[in-house]
Amino acid sequence: MGRSGNSGSLGTGSDARRLKQRLESLAAAGVTDLPRSKVKTVATQAHHRDPVPVPLAADRTPRSPLTHDELQRRSGVLAVLSQEVATCRRCEELACGRTQTVFGAGPVDARICFLGEAPGADEDASGQPFVGRAGELLTKIIESCTLTRNQVYILNVLKCRPPQNRPPLPAEVANCRGYFHKQLEIVDPDYICCLGTTAAQALLESTETIGKLRKRWFTHNKAQVICTYHPSYLLRNPSAKRDVWEDMKMLMSQLGVQLP
Repeated sequence: MGRSGNSGSLGTGSDARRLKQRLESLAAAGVTDLPRSKVKTVATQAHHRDPVPVPLAADRTPRSPLTHDELQRRSGVLAVLSQEVATCRRCEELACGRTQTVFGAGPVDARICFLGEAPGADEDASGQPFVGRAGELLTKIIESCTLTRNQVYILNVLKCRPPQNRPPLPAEVANCRGYFHKQLEIVDPDYICCLGTTAAQALLESTETIGKLRKRWFTHNKAQVICTYHPSYLLRNPSAKRDVWEDMKMLMSQLGVQLP
């Protein structure tokens, strides 16, 4: 079929829907306006191909794919660790109050990990990380970065929900430290994005606030670490979405993906 003679046309209805979804994700992530040239670029991409996701293998620092045996090995080790977490009672208050533990989700060879604070009520009920309102916002942020949740590994510092979603206690973080460290060791990401103060301080063993940890690069083993606000903070403070978007631009720039 021939293309429209108008180069600004979006073509099919499905193309228009993709563009609408893309712009809605950008808006949810805090991008409320785009330069005119950038809008044209997005529209042109929607006309010729689906712009989401951009494969990470196309970035400027690709790594060799893992063998089938290595993928199976990592999956097996994670499964054993997950069972250990499921029976953990190091924090008696949390163990008595939980419905189930929330281990983590994503590919075992993910290049990017998102590390949050602790499960909430929705996560405690489902056993999956970031599925409530904050999880929906995190998904929109990930999609705005031209990725999908299926391309990243998501986990929390704590594996059990604290009562009334209170912040984790230092002893609870210490009890779970070995678990999230082991998860990160197994997945072996190139990049870790800490979501919020608890995650950033726990991983980096720092006492600095999230405001001071933002806009800086750190390392954890071989991974580069960036810190930003937790999605639940954005629900209470929507104006901070633009700050998170700037952090995501820093992260994706390392992968050779330029965000608007």
